[in-house]
Amino acid sequence: MPKYNRLFYLQNISIILNYSYANINIRTKNIWRVEMIAKDENGDELIDVLKTDESKTNRYSPVTHSMVIVKIGNEYLMGWNHFRKSWEIFGGCIEKGESTKDCIVREINEELGLENADCKFIGLMKYKKAPSNFNPEPHIEYGGLYGMNLSKSSLDTIRKYRKDRAEIESLSFYSDISDKSTVSAIAEKLLKLWQ
Repeated sequence: MPKYNRLFYLQNISIILNYSYANINIRTKNIWRVEMIAKDENGDELIDVLKTDESKTNRYSPVTHSMVIVKIGNEYLMGWNHFRKSWEIFGGCIEKGESTKDCIVREINEELGLENADCKFIGLMKYKKAPSNFNPEPHIEYGGLYGMNLSKSSLDTIRKYRKDRAEIESLSFYSDISDKSTVSAIAEKLLKLWQ
């Protein structure tokens, strides 16, 4: 093989190896470094909202809670969480034996006083959770995300029949909240997923 051909051959191998190394680095970074969508004041990070079938949420673990975005007309309804001191969307922890849908139907009944709520599955939220009373280590957690449209007349029903007034102290439309810094950063991002 002529000398210049060997050199060209070696340069091509070097380029291929460097290209492969760069791809490995890029792929490794994508696996280990995940961009977050939002981070709340407790240090929890919303990493993604996975578009999956509602029936397949049991393929992910742990699925710990469900949340619902409530829209009345063109307005997003939010609840003031007494314990976290922030405006949030509605939802809570999954109880033993519940599916994500069972959980959100129960939570809608408790927090909004509505029975047999017609909510639609949006996707599965993926979180990187900060240490808390539930788990002292940072960890990955999933939660069902739903959306629900209500008529303006349903607001009277909600105000009259909602049960969990200790946790959800008061209600407001997102547009009426003057101090947006009191809105959960994660909830604020999630609102955009339900039109």
